[in-house]
Amino acid sequence: MNSVNVMIVGVGGQGSLLASKILGSLLLGAGYDVKVSEVHGMSQRGGSVVTYVRAGERVCSPVIEPGEADFVLAFEKLEGARFAPYLKPGGVLIVNTQEIDPMPVITGKTAYPSDILSSLSGITVEAADALALAEAAGSAKAVNVVLLAKLAKYLPVPYEKWVSAIENAVAPRFTEMNLKAFKTSYDQ
Repeated sequence: MNSVNVMIVGVGGQGSLLASKILGSLLLGAGYDVKVSEVHGMSQRGGSVVTYVRAGERVCSPVIEPGEADFVLAFEKLEGARFAPYLKPGGVLIVNTQEIDPMPVITGKTAYPSDILSSLSGITVEAADALALAEAAGSAKAVNVVLLAKLAKYLPVPYEKWVSAIENAVAPRFTEMNLKAFKTSYDQ
């Protein structure tokens, strides 16, 4: 792996910041120079949260521009569609099929776009019901590690290193549940 640019996007409270911490730690432990940057947009009120994770031999800036991301890891469908233009040719959108209504939908000003993922053309979309997998493992809060497991299949980092990164990042009382969610998703 020469370099990798990953955007993690979601709605406040979904665990995207923990996902970026796990991914950054994993890549740093694998010997890469890593830069992580977080952008919070009214995250406490259900707004977008965007994290950039860049890794390579030498990384100067944490920011990923449109057309530069190898992967967009989206915790919600609308956020995935919103940030799909950041993917470079050949990039992959890994997206949770969950729908979280944004404020304009909640207030009735608009409807949640139907078939939003099918409207994306020219990119690879890997959609998963990450919420169902997380709940089956014991907690809806494990959506982040479910999606990281999907990403893990694309990166040349051994499974055991992912397990260690999760163990080091989550509170001990949540470790077993998070590892179960990761394994379940990874094995699919």
